[in-house]
Amino acid sequence: MARSRHADALRAAQMYYLQDLTMDAIARELRTSRSTVSRLLSSARETGLVQVQIRSPFDTGPELESQIRSQFGVDVHVVPVLDTLNEAETLDRVAMQAARTIGPLVDSNAIIGVAWGATLSAVSRQLTRKITHDSIVVQLNGAGNMQTTGITYASDIMRRFGAAYGARVEQFPVPAFFDHAATKTAMWNERSVQRILDLQARMSIAIFGVGTVHSDYPSHVYAGGYLDEQDLAVLAADVVGDVATVFFRSDGSSDGITLNERSTGPSHEQLRQVRRRICVVSGASKINGLQGALAAGLATDLILDEASARRLVSSAHEG
Repeated sequence: MARSRHADALRAAQMYYLQDLTMDAIARELRTSRSTVSRLLSSARETGLVQVQIRSPFDTGPELESQIRSQFGVDVHVVPVLDTLNEAETLDRVAMQAARTIGPLVDSNAIIGVAWGATLSAVSRQLTRKITHDSIVVQLNGAGNMQTTGITYASDIMRRFGAAYGARVEQFPVPAFFDHAATKTAMWNERSVQRILDLQARMSIAIFGVGTVHSDYPSHVYAGGYLDEQDLAVLAADVVGDVATVFFRSDGSSDGITLNERSTGPSHEQLRQVRRRICVVSGASKINGLQGALAAGLATDLILDEASARRLVSSAHEG
């Protein structure tokens, strides 16, 4: 029944959007009611069969996209957002656009690495269903800390991604940071952990945000009890942000940052091996972190709001 309805939605969408038939004409051809055709068209949009793009002659997005693509070598999608919106409202708009951009990039037999965080949590709530086969969603980094296991928070994000794409979900039930680097080394030798690490090593897509302690909408890793005051003091000295709890400086370097030796996220070298790496950023206060991530070559695709895009281009020109 679900497959039949999916086929009907596709047929209705093709007739409406590609053949310019009216809903009444489609209803007669499909031998159904006009209200059923309306529901089929809504279903086609909600499931990603139909994607609507609007290009305004007054839109600065394409110009910004061209500049960012030229300066940083990434495919980019700029989300038009009014400057009057606060950071939480902007995040909602960016998350919706990101969800609709990511959907067509996910295919069957994919291994999709997903980092947890405020941005990815928002994106996960906006995902639309897409039928795939034999796909896997794997958690990129552990989520436990001194106050909680983090399992509920991270698993909700992974579950939503898995449900959207009909994929098997593989969680990573380890802390975000080990207390000692030696403990991480020992755990990485465990076969149960190696199974997850092997999936991460074979990812075809990685999806992540950029964390920064200075954001107006604080990243979960900095606000959720993952780092103590001593850790934060060390990071404040020369670190601008992180991707999947692996930290970097403004020039993209990460060597010598001792906290990375205890982090459970993938190294930058490993992340750069992934064919498609989608970075979602919302809020101009994350620009320093984003610049560091781009300098490190961590992203192939970038989705960000218009104000952040302008700030990124402006900062690059100043530099």
